[in-house]
Amino acid sequence: MPYYVQHSALRRGLRSTTLLLPLNTPARVFFNSPQVSFHFSAVMLCPSEKNRPSFVSPTPTFSHRFSPNCSTSIGGGGDSVGMCRLHSPLFAPLLPPHLPQQGLKNLLPGKRLFSSSITRASLLPPSPAASDAEMMSDSEESKAVRQSRQISKELKTTSSNGGGRYVRIVEVSPRDGLQNLKGKVVSTEVKRELVERLLEAGVRNVEVGSFVRGDWVPQMADTPQLLPLLPPFTGKTSSPPSPVSQSESPFSSRPSSPSIGPLMGEYLPSHAEDVHYPVLVPNMRGLDNLIKLQGEWSAKGLPALTDEIAVFVSATEAFSQANNHASISKVLDSLPSVISKAKSHGFRVRGYVSCVMTCPYSGPTDPDQAVNVAEKLLEMGCYEVSMGDTTGEGDPDSWKVLWDRMKGRGLDMDKIAAHCHDTFSLALSSILSLVPYGLKTIDSSLAGLGGCPYSPGATGNVPTEDVVYALHKMGYETGIDLDRLVESGNWLANKLGVRNESRVGRAIWAKRQRREEIEGKGAETEDGM
Repeated sequence: MPYYVQHSALRRGLRSTTLLLPLNTPARVFFNSPQVSFHFSAVMLCPSEKNRPSFVSPTPTFSHRFSPNCSTSIGGGGDSVGMCRLHSPLFAPLLPPHLPQQGLKNLLPGKRLFSSSITRASLLPPSPAASDAEMMSDSEESKAVRQSRQISKELKTTSSNGGGRYVRIVEVSPRDGLQNLKGKVVSTEVKRELVERLLEAGVRNVEVGSFVRGDWVPQMADTPQLLPLLPPFTGKTSSPPSPVSQSESPFSSRPSSPSIGPLMGEYLPSHAEDVHYPVLVPNMRGLDNLIKLQGEWSAKGLPALTDEIAVFVSATEAFSQANNHASISKVLDSLPSVISKAKSHGFRVRGYVSCVMTCPYSGPTDPDQAVNVAEKLLEMGCYEVSMGDTTGEGDPDSWKVLWDRMKGRGLDMDKIAAHCHDTFSLALSSILSLVPYGLKTIDSSLAGLGGCPYSPGATGNVPTEDVVYALHKMGYETGIDLDRLVESGNWLANKLGVRNESRVGRAIWAKRQRREEIEGKGAETEDGM
């Protein structure tokens, strides 16, 4: 019999649904909302070895190009519970390790399994007028699958070639945003929820932390504890791939079950596949700590925690001494071994260049010096280099000079990103001036959170909400839901007790509150009549 799912959370803007069915129950599940519809037919959950579920005949079909994150959980009623999350970067073929197996017998239909991204679903009896004829026919299913694959191909082309109007956002609030926060240490649970909210808003690249000394950067001390709590990343990328292929990597993020694995590779659109959790690794010690943690996780047969690291170099000697306690040349000499080892363990590597505009200690930066450092990082094998305006003093003209110097040197500009702090309110104008010239990747921070402990007076990064709003106004695509992003920015500012530095975020949130206030008064008036 068909099951119909009522999405009770749509009014609140949440688009994830959990559906629990009795064990060994074949079902046809049909989701429908104004935003998305897809068909999931002939599903059967069977007990198998080690309480791991097996799925019979899953045939998911997607019918909307930019359908939001939706998920399906199948299980309940027995010793085994299976979970299959479709069309979501939060894909998890098995139950989270922290959910005790002995507690599975007591699960009730609609019970929340884990994480704030899952909401209750209501099972409705079939409508009298509904019949199997209303479901997709086999031929319609095949057509929809082909359309989905074509959409995936189109999106991948859009996001990877020079002619597309897609701009990739790298969200740095969990790392660069929080690392300079004073007065209190942000809990691991808040960080976990922050990352999940960002994913739900459509952000696909989230820098989640650093493998640094906890006494140097206390806010990042719990990165090893945070990574295992995050939804497994998908690891497919439309960016330049790591030299280590998926099959060669000892930390493959693909699910091992052959009955579940195809769901990831064949049916998820490319913009949902490109999910990464980069972590900052300043030296070999930090990399070794990450590799050890990743190895322990992999030994348990669990998905990889991350597939990307970031390294950094300063463009000025004074900042290099303050930040790295070493000269630029010494830092550069230390990186080839770090990058090589990282790649051999399946990580792709991103590079940062600090102080590309101005140094807080030595003044204006020579553009050629910044280009030299970026060029060396690319030669070492970084798939991308992010040029950081650490002090926020760059303007559109100075950024254009740097951009032209890099192009003149022959750098692959598709591998160059911009990382602008907004100390002097110039970050957004600088970024927008570069996008028409080919800038395809922008680092930004939710609610404008951030700063730099080695750059006195520097404020946060350019707010992600402001960047996304402006890009959408200009006709560019980001794959990000602005409303959900604004909601998350307001949540984060309230959690931390700080001002939301996003002008767009504050404006949209105030407008929403005003609308809700008017609607509330209208409802009270109707009740009193």
